[in-house]
Amino acid sequence: MEALAGVSKQGIRERIWDYMESHDLADFPRPVHHRIPNFKGSYLACQRIKDLEVFAGTQEVKVDPDKPLEGVRLLALQSKKTLLVPTPRLRTGLFNKITPPPGATKDMLRKCATSQGVRNFSIPVGLDSSVLVDLIVVGSVAVSEKGWRIGKGEGYADLEYAMMVSMGAVREGTPIVTIVHDCQVVDIPEALLEDHDLTVDYIITPTRVVATGCARPKPAGIIWSKVSYEMLTKIPVLRSLRDREKRAGKDVTLQADPGSQHPAPSTIRRPQDIPQSQTGYLRGSCSPLHGADTQLATTVCVGNLPYNARVRELKRALEELRAVPLRLTWQGPQHRAILHYADSAAAQQAASCLQGLHLGANALRVALGQERDT
Repeated sequence: MEALAGVSKQGIRERIWDYMESHDLADFPRPVHHRIPNFKGSYLACQRIKDLEVFAGTQEVKVDPDKPLEGVRLLALQSKKTLLVPTPRLRTGLFNKITPPPGATKDMLRKCATSQGVRNFSIPVGLDSSVLVDLIVVGSVAVSEKGWRIGKGEGYADLEYAMMVSMGAVREGTPIVTIVHDCQVVDIPEALLEDHDLTVDYIITPTRVVATGCARPKPAGIIWSKVSYEMLTKIPVLRSLRDREKRAGKDVTLQADPGSQHPAPSTIRRPQDIPQSQTGYLRGSCSPLHGADTQLATTVCVGNLPYNARVRELKRALEELRAVPLRLTWQGPQHRAILHYADSAAAQQAASCLQGLHLGANALRVALGQERDT
């Protein structure tokens, strides 16, 4: 594909997406717009990573969950490497370790390498886990032979790398590989790159392997001034890292979010390593609606409140997480509260934000629905 003269990252993305669609270069899912494209020939391109010495010598590999990287995930499992895959949009942690069943056949390993397999055959990896990633494989929308990379615009790959730096899971020389169609290798003006942008060391396409020799420094950690308060509330593990770095004396001031407006909570925290399958409907003082569709629920039950909790403490937590209800029913003696929202969408969003929330030392139980009769 000819060199791109896009004046913005988005302009380059749109041109590549349009080109791949108009030339029928993509497989499911389509259209490729707003995605890391699953290009035709991606599986064969993934096999070429075996030719890289940096792959052969690795023990722990982090591979993005994108469809075109499925072949690399399978190779890592077949090679008995530790495979780490980021959780979608980092909702429940940084990444999961894929754990195939004992004696898994090749067909089972293929299932484990899919997005569904990642959900079904994995365990969460916490911030305090002793992880040292030897190789990172990321998806891209566009990449240049100099190593400049453009993702789909959400910034998760850049943020994941910065978070791994912060938790000590990567070294300065940890190689980064991207696998793309030949048409995705284009000229990218260096002026478009920012400090938080991730660069790559190797590009693999269906026809070639490019060692970029990129000398541009990779992100040295999380640039908190580029992190929004909204992002912090949506990504629990990011919140945990911020608390850790704040205790270490680092400047963790957020983007356009002065501390005086949104003080960092001192009595609430959200653990990074609780999978949503374990926190969605917890047993205890709250339970989902019985005989009704939880998709239609307009209330959220918050249970396991500390015995000495005050309603103002819960309200403060709700404000900080931007999950303020229309009305709050406080049931202190039962150590719970019922949050009432305008509609089911608002209730579901609030329940998602509150998953894993701690008040004091207590892990709160959060469930869509209503209080149990007692």
